[in-house]
Amino acid sequence: MNQAGSFEDVESVDVYTAKGLLSVGHHRYLDVRTNEEFAKRHFEDALNTPYMFKTDEGRIVNPNFLPQVASVCKKDDNLIVACNSGGRASRACLDLLNVGYEHVTNMEGGYSAWVDAGFAGDKPAAELKTACKFRP
Repeated sequence: MNQAGSFEDVESVDVYTAKGLLSVGHHRYLDVRTNEEFAKRHFEDALNTPYMFKTDEGRIVNPNFLPQVASVCKKDDNLIVACNSGGRASRACLDLLNVGYEHVTNMEGGYSAWVDAGFAGDKPAAELKTACKFRP
């Protein structure tokens, strides 16, 4: 198995390319935001598996992230991975690549960029976006 060594090893695409890949039906959208962020608004048909949780001790990586993804995705699925702005998704992509997922792509700018591009519907962007401090 090839190990991805750094964030530079993670393939990234902009939201317009991601939308095109998702529209042809050969890719799945893996949303790694928290359940609360996901509930606010998300891509139709997205899979939600949080990469990080907020705890009393601070933010921690979801210890069950990889098994949870494995329960809904195969290692040869084409995945577009997104969070709110790109930080958590980059980390999630690196972890997925390191355990053998073959076709993992980070969506640059995350769901915030999706909203800014006008892909999230008719709600005002301020209602859909949340602050994110999970940058690599």
